[in-house]
Amino acid sequence: MTADAPRTAPWRVVILAFDGVEALDFAGPFEVFTTATRMHQRLHPAAPALFDVTSAAQRPHALHPVQARAGLRLLADHALDEAPRADVLIVPGGVVDAPLASPDTLGWIASQAASARITASVCTGAFLLAASGLLTSDRVTTHWEDVADLRAGFPALQVVEGVRWVDNGRVLSSAGISAGIDMSLHIVERLAGRTLAERTARQMDFTWTQNA
Repeated sequence: MTADAPRTAPWRVVILAFDGVEALDFAGPFEVFTTATRMHQRLHPAAPALFDVTSAAQRPHALHPVQARAGLRLLADHALDEAPRADVLIVPGGVVDAPLASPDTLGWIASQAASARITASVCTGAFLLAASGLLTSDRVTTHWEDVADLRAGFPALQVVEGVRWVDNGRVLSSAGISAGIDMSLHIVERLAGRTLAERTARQMDFTWTQNA
């Protein structure tokens, strides 16, 4: 795949955090984009950073960090209403009941996606994209265990099984948990070329599972 033309400023990646987020849904893409930036700088020492990775949550505070699924605590960089505009918006999954019930969170996703080049969900983050109006009758995937619920909740969607990710151009979705790493490497390939994506996967000691 041919990469985009070289940029003079970093691609800004904003990752949503919320109580109940699956830790690897959040940390996997974070690791891909930060590692890709390091690898890019090794290849092009004089070039600007490739990605600027940050995170946003509804009310980030040192005394009240985001409580990820299974207990890991995360402190997001920005409140939703103060977050910078994303070039790449990552919406993780996990236990998504709270963000699904939050008009502020759903509205923020829709607002960010309106100007983002790419919006991508990991795992059950697909429910948030659908509830935000970003997925209507589109192809989409999610964790295998949640396929039936996604079909029942959003019957107009074309829910695809057996793939690591679905790329609809501006909106992408991945299957469960570790598939978010595969999808993020695909995004690196789209924006910066296959060589960097493969070098990033190798640096991470990660076997990149790609769609057939």
